Amino acid sequence: MRAIRMTTTGGPEVLALEEVATPEPGPGEVLVDIAAAGVNFIDTYQRSGLYPLPLPTGLGSEGAGTVVGVGDGVTDRQVGDRVAWASALGSYAEQVVVAADRTVRVPAAIGPEVAAALMLQGMTAHYLANSTSTLRRDDTALVYAAAGGVGRLLVQLAKRRGARVLACTSTASKADAVRALGADEVILYRDVDLPEAVAELTGGQGVDVVYDSVGKDTFEASLDCLKPRGLMVLYGGSSGPVPPVDLQVLNRKGSLYVTRPNLAHYVATQDELEWRAGALFDLVVGGQLDVAIHQRYPLEEAAQAHRDLASGTTSGKLLLLPRG
Repeated sequence: MRAIRMTTTGGPEVLALEEVATPEPGPGEVLVDIAAAGVNFIDTYQRSGLYPLPLPTGLGSEGAGTVVGVGDGVTDRQVGDRVAWASALGSYAEQVVVAADRTVRVPAAIGPEVAAALMLQGMTAHYLANSTSTLRRDDTALVYAAAGGVGRLLVQLAKRRGARVLACTSTASKADAVRALGADEVILYRDVDLPEAVAELTGGQGVDVVYDSVGKDTFEASLDCLKPRGLMVLYGGSSGPVPPVDLQVLNRKGSLYVTRPNLAHYVATQDELEWRAGALFDLVVGGQLDVAIHQRYPLEEAAQAHRDLASGTTSGKLLLLPRG
């Protein structure tokens, strides 16, 4: 089968398309023909070495497809099942082995591209709005990268919980797209003093929670946007890692809270995984969640997908289609 492999860390050019042996499912595992694989920022962090992996390695952790092989001890998945997953390294490939209990069944009404687009980014948006901060009616949330893959979904889920959403994005065209998703206010955050803009929009109060996926370039400004006892949720670092933080800063700025969540800790059990994925699938089937796919690439263009993701010009999900 064909798969993307890397033997060293670096830029997108380290991603190479290779012919490799088809994997065999072991005990508790299934082999899946991949219809669509998601491209995510964590993939770029692993490729660059920011998040180290043993080398050589495949890349990509998210996808959707059809079960074509079942390992010993698997009783709740069978050949022909349509499944999706968010935690199988090597998903930039035509086939991948996945732990059966890390897959979820995909409803017949949802295609594999939408299913793949929902797993990592959708479940991230779900836990951010429902668990990391259990948003309440009339809470105010500041959402960075609101036109991106997670951001678009997070804006919608936050609005469903009744929150007021201040959405940060970089261009006027992205601003229009975010307003259409229900954002109450849109801030072109690179063009303004963000804490001043937020203060003006909140009557000087600040926001209850900041969802920051940018990291190094925005972290300090994000803290200054919070009201006393507000929550800073740093869930990504597209501009680079945040330097060490003096905890006394949190004291001086209003007894603030800071968390750095990870999806794995919010889908640690099969029940929680199926709850989050199922909630998202139900919203899509009911026409209550807009899932935007920005671009589709053949497997051999994985490097270009990484370049496009890093460019900041995309809006929505990027997918690899291993079978064309």
